[in-house]
Amino acid sequence: MAGNSGLKLREVNLELGKPTVDQAMKRLTMEVAHSRGMNCAVLKIIHGYGSSGTGGKIRTASRRYLSECKKKGEIRDVIPGESFSIFEEATRRAFARCDALRRDHDLDRYNNGVTFILL
Repeated sequence: MAGNSGLKLREVNLELGKPTVDQAMKRLTMEVAHSRGMNCAVLKIIHGYGSSGTGGKIRTASRRYLSECKKKGEIRDVIPGESFSIFEEATRRAFARCDALRRDHDLDRYNNGVTFILL
């Protein structure tokens, strides 16, 4: 697995431009495909947590969509920002795929405004 540690981490802000939920979901779908094509190991999405009234809707829709993608085997895993911790097994597995995650500023911050997608 050490050979995978050089795979890239991308970050995309789905809230940029204050999109509707439909617009954000279209962008998420495109960004997952684009990241996969770039041979990225992890896509970090920023969707907000709902303080503006729209972030919560984007977060909920994104996580629902990603859960379905995981069930279908289209992505490896999903780590909600609030579970992105060295104490979580999924996070430690993600480190093995993408060493850059160890340096992400949201590690152990329990940020429910972000989600990590393992491709």
